[in-house]
Amino acid sequence: MGKSKNDLINNPNGGMTRLIEIMRRLRDPQTGCPWDIEQDFASIAPYTIEEAYEVADAIERQNWPELEGELGDLLFQSVFHAQMADDAGLFDFNDVVRNIADKMVARHPHVFGDESREKTSEQQTKDWETIKAAERKLKSERGVLDGVAPGLPALMRAQKLQKRAARVGFDWPDISMVVDKVVEEAQELAQAQTQADVTEEFGDLLFTIVNLGRHLDIDVETALRATNDKFVHRFEYIETQLEQKGKTPAQSDLSEMEKLWSKAKVSRA
Repeated sequence: MGKSKNDLINNPNGGMTRLIEIMRRLRDPQTGCPWDIEQDFASIAPYTIEEAYEVADAIERQNWPELEGELGDLLFQSVFHAQMADDAGLFDFNDVVRNIADKMVARHPHVFGDESREKTSEQQTKDWETIKAAERKLKSERGVLDGVAPGLPALMRAQKLQKRAARVGFDWPDISMVVDKVVEEAQELAQAQTQADVTEEFGDLLFTIVNLGRHLDIDVETALRATNDKFVHRFEYIETQLEQKGKTPAQSDLSEMEKLWSKAKVSRA
């Protein structure tokens, strides 16, 4: 039996069965890895989030060989959580697979059921939300905003909360009203006196900016990631230009760096 299990673990064509067995062995109380044995859902969750971001990063850079590895790392996170659940008698990996398979079939009646595929993507999105609303009801999630995970990145969660509220009519009907609200929140931030007030008003302004992005049909997380990358590229251009002069940014001044920043913009750095 032991030889059979080892054969599976060393079989490059063992597929999911191999990966699940590797995870089971890592968590074995007697012969497993001490670090893996000590972990729980809470301690592994940050790694799960990190792996998801690394998948997104590989996609953004169109690094397909790296994406292959990152998808494996993310898959391993699901296997890890499922094994911990199995250890606790909650569910196992097969339950996870069955759950998502059943959900996908139920959410796509136009593919797996009798509904017609002859409808727009907008109508399919509406139908999808109707199905998910019914699922939330079964979970006793009665409030409109129930189920929007608090652990999401703040910008992403803000956008999801706003989308949920908009579905029941709590939304500005015109984008100009959102712009006016941005101006209003910026003025309130400028007038804030205490640090607590500044923090609160800044949050309000940021939340409204997210709302503006939603009205412009922009994914705010994606937009900010792109701007972050642009900032990095342009600042690296400044560093490179200064290095050619035998200087570092710390040895430069704002005026010189702003001129180089302008050149970086022209060169699309």
